[in-house]
Amino acid sequence: MKISIKDITGKDQGELEVKFELVENGRGTQAVHDAVVAYQAAQRSGTACTKTVGEVAGTNKKPWKQKGTGRARAGSFRSPLWAGGGVVFGPKPRDFTKKISKKTRSLALRKALSERLKAGDVVVVDDLKLSSPKTREINNIILALDCLGSTLIVSNGLDKNLTLATRNVVNVALTTSDSLNTYDVLRPDKLVFTKSAFEKIEARLIQE
Repeated sequence: MKISIKDITGKDQGELEVKFELVENGRGTQAVHDAVVAYQAAQRSGTACTKTVGEVAGTNKKPWKQKGTGRARAGSFRSPLWAGGGVVFGPKPRDFTKKISKKTRSLALRKALSERLKAGDVVVVDDLKLSSPKTREINNIILALDCLGSTLIVSNGLDKNLTLATRNVVNVALTTSDSLNTYDVLRPDKLVFTKSAFEKIEARLIQE
């Protein structure tokens, strides 16, 4: 499969041959699901915490005598039935991380990229160097590349001007080829790769 390379004004600058094997048909669908679930699970902090009856501060004294008051029996101020009492089966700090194999993770990324390539949602630019960290400059580039809706820019490495220019633009996010994952590929409407970033992703997928 070949995709066209553009410059920052949107003009064609040749073609790029996709080197990694595209995933066809229904293969890899489960891998994509597992990778996305694992990614979203890893974003959870898992710090929610409630106190059990044994952990709530309070006296062990019986609120009132067992019989003769006309009220329901009560043995503790810390009862789960009372306001301020303990919580039954409440959340405790936990790790939500889900492990998936390296093969599954690689297949998921290849499947996601394959689908975006076939749908025409991937744009490759020869270079994305900005002369200044201005929002207007990156906005003009996004418009020239005809990227409507949400856009993810994937660069080969961290670039100060690019980082500062994109951080205040609505619906535009920035990541690097090293940290790109399946969720990142699926989330935006358009993916904009620099040529070097796309080649690095290809090398990564071929090795895995």
